[in-house]
Amino acid sequence: MHENYSLKPYNTFGVDVKARYFTEIHTVEELKEAISFSGSHSLNTLFLGGGSNVLFTKDFDGLVIKLNLKGISVQPVNENEVLVTAKAGENWHEFVMFCLDKNFGGLENLSLIPGNVGTSPMQNIGAYGTEIKDVFYDCKVLNLETLEIETFDLEKCRFGYRDSIFKQEGKGKYVILEVSFRLTFRNHKIKTEYGAIQSELESSGIENPTIQDVSRAVINIRQSKLPDPKETGNAGSFFKNPTIPLAQFEALQQKFENIPGYPNGNSVKVPAGWLIEQSGWKGKQIGNVASHKLQALVIVNATGNATGKEIFDFSTEIINSVKEKFGIELEREVNII
Repeated sequence: MHENYSLKPYNTFGVDVKARYFTEIHTVEELKEAISFSGSHSLNTLFLGGGSNVLFTKDFDGLVIKLNLKGISVQPVNENEVLVTAKAGENWHEFVMFCLDKNFGGLENLSLIPGNVGTSPMQNIGAYGTEIKDVFYDCKVLNLETLEIETFDLEKCRFGYRDSIFKQEGKGKYVILEVSFRLTFRNHKIKTEYGAIQSELESSGIENPTIQDVSRAVINIRQSKLPDPKETGNAGSFFKNPTIPLAQFEALQQKFENIPGYPNGNSVKVPAGWLIEQSGWKGKQIGNVASHKLQALVIVNATGNATGKEIFDFSTEIINSVKEKFGIELEREVNII
């Protein structure tokens, strides 16, 4: 147990804030002990995974528990599928690479997403036409009130767009311990129609891609557009892509002919990056904070010295700017602490 501990190495924005108490746990028993310590001292508690989806705007006056549960196991399901279970502290991208090395398909489109396995169900992470819910089987969680282990299946998790029960009524009530995914080891379903995957494959002369080919294409695309958090502090996509009513989208088309949209029934998902770029923010820097020069959806700690408040205020200016121009209010995807 550490006191007044710097969290700078534990958040991908590289914001230098301190936790009143900090501990790193490797077993469920250690986790229970840390929770008991927190309860006996009436402390606020924050569970930290890879720190890739969090923005600290101030010091944390409580206990930060870094989840470092490790381990991966594989269980055959049938002649075409396996159940792969990873502990919460496993790095997400390394876990995806593990699956691809074994020729397990289903996660390849989610390559190079920052963070750990344990946080992946919380916001139903997704990219390039795939979301966690597409391959999710179940997860084991620790009930923070009873300290009992419970199992949440697909239905119980109530996944939505960057959403789950863990961000709604289950927020602050559970800690995810491990996650199981139902993956294929033959007859893979290849998804190449989203984003620039197909053109990336074509440029490499690949006509019949494997899941490994798709993963490499996704990695190339992400590396060409997104900054490496190890080099420039960021949390990936800072905002959700807003979904608006079809009528509102059609009205915007009258004014902005090139506005992109992805229809879904009577609603349309609009790329937040396009809205931000059209509002003049792509590459723009104010003080220590900037919108990335290649992807407006990403806010970066441009100098390495930004405070969480500076980053938060910068995001607020973007929200106000987009709302004024398009009448759409962006929602932050990053958790604000």
